[in-house]
Amino acid sequence: MEGVGRGEAGSSSSPGATKDPSAASGGSNGEAGEEKEKKRGIDEEEVLDGRGGDDDHGDDDNDEEVVTDREDGVDGFVPGPLISLKEQLEKDKDDESLRRWKEKLLGCIDGELNGQMDPEVIFHSIGIVSEGCAEIVRPLPIVENQSRVLFTLKEGSQYRLKLTFSVKHNIVSGLAYVNRVWKKGLRVDESKGMLGTFAPQRAPYEHLLEEETTPSGVLARGNYSAKLKFEDDDKRCHLELDYSFEIKKR
Repeated sequence: MEGVGRGEAGSSSSPGATKDPSAASGGSNGEAGEEKEKKRGIDEEEVLDGRGGDDDHGDDDNDEEVVTDREDGVDGFVPGPLISLKEQLEKDKDDESLRRWKEKLLGCIDGELNGQMDPEVIFHSIGIVSEGCAEIVRPLPIVENQSRVLFTLKEGSQYRLKLTFSVKHNIVSGLAYVNRVWKKGLRVDESKGMLGTFAPQRAPYEHLLEEETTPSGVLARGNYSAKLKFEDDDKRCHLELDYSFEIKKR
């Protein structure tokens, strides 16, 4: 359920509507059906957002603005109050069909929810995907005696970082990252991006970050240090990873 977006209110209308007065008796049933669909659409927005207020991450431009604002210390918006998934599911506990629909939408079951308000993102591994090279995967967290040099790349090659992670307890909204790179103490690169909004589910998520290209030339070769950080809309830091990589001659 990667990059969970907002739900849109559904509508149920009969094809070829008739003006026959004899069909008026079915009007109340049709209106009731429309009301239920509208309610379901509204509930879907609330469930996927996990909040009581309005918020939107569907627009790529807005997503990028959120990441930029976070780094500049400017609040792009004020998130609404966080609501636990357990409370969301219990809103319509008397409507069994709506309850099952919410559980299917969220990819979790009530028994796995403990009412905890804050979401928890657990990162399992980081990998490197590059054309012409076998995929490299390193488990997280990095243990103390493990080398911080996670991978070696050839100059001028395209690559993407691949993250595997799980979400627990509640929906994490607006999960974004910033990746900064240094060489010999000087910052040489910085990339930012928005992953999206994710709900708890049994299977872990896999996400590829934006494609990057390694520099070329004699001066570009050598070891680099980097810091990868993930935050959500509420500025919770879910991962701050210090790592290194090496660029070699092609």
